Amino acid sequence: MTTDPTANHFVAAILEILEETLDTHHGLFLDGGDSMFETLAAVTAGEASRPVSASCASIAAQVNHTAYYLDVLREELDTAKELESIDWKQAWTIGPVNDEEWTALVAAFRTAADRTMAVLRGVTNWDDDAAYGAVAIAVHTAYHLGEIRQALCTIQNREQRCEAESDSSASQPSCYSASE
Repeated sequence: MTTDPTANHFVAAILEILEETLDTHHGLFLDGGDSMFETLAAVTAGEASRPVSASCASIAAQVNHTAYYLDVLREELDTAKELESIDWKQAWTIGPVNDEEWTALVAAFRTAADRTMAVLRGVTNWDDDAAYGAVAIAVHTAYHLGEIRQALCTIQNREQRCEAESDSSASQPSCYSASE
């Protein structure tokens, strides 16, 4: 690690922020139980497959994209080379998932997160590329945690509304429309 004492504080801070985003409540910016993997543990395959609206990605797509982003930036940090072939569009292309596919997707995300944390913990030269890469990883992952939590809230509220509508009506509830 660099001998600059401010680098030690930066590394500790960025790792703690990313740990809180992914798993471990440190009281920095999340409430207990709101981390990425705690949130995803409560998401069903059905919820993960349902986009909030016709123009929004599903939770499964958010997870797939975020795992891909971690893989890309981790590889660039680990090799100190910019990858030539990055397909961001592919990272968003995921259809509805069943229980098995959802479990596999979250497990792949877990692997990407663990590998990324290991690479970040092993950085010995915190040059501009490493520093910006680490910040981008933390900020981007926290952003998608917020997107996922908002989507889940919307989906669950819609499901509660649908249950209430279906209890009072024999016809198909209108609340499952993807255009909301």
